[in-house]
Amino acid sequence: MVNQIVEPVDVAAAVEYRADSVVSRVIFRTETGTMTAFAFAEGQGLSEHSNPNDAVISVLEGAVHVTIGGRNLTLDVGQMVHLPADVPHTLHGGAPFKMLLTIMKRGVGGG
Repeated sequence: MVNQIVEPVDVAAAVEYRADSVVSRVIFRTETGTMTAFAFAEGQGLSEHSNPNDAVISVLEGAVHVTIGGRNLTLDVGQMVHLPADVPHTLHGGAPFKMLLTIMKRGVGGG
């Protein structure tokens, strides 16, 4: 876990693919939120769930299919999307993909 980033970070290199697994690593954490890198192996994803906080996913490698509140999207490298608080969403890559998840906690730090 990193609380302060003072040197450049290669986020995609922070996590490696592992067969049949989802690998994650916290890159940055404060009281107001976290940034976590994920590597999803082929066929891996996240089933429908929601989060009490706003979040943003940014694709680092590959592509991911996202459903947010019933809307289907496909994101490629360099693209990002907002996951609103309390809105159900799913993620599925098919092929391996890496992403950065940024969670912004509600009601902390004046937000």
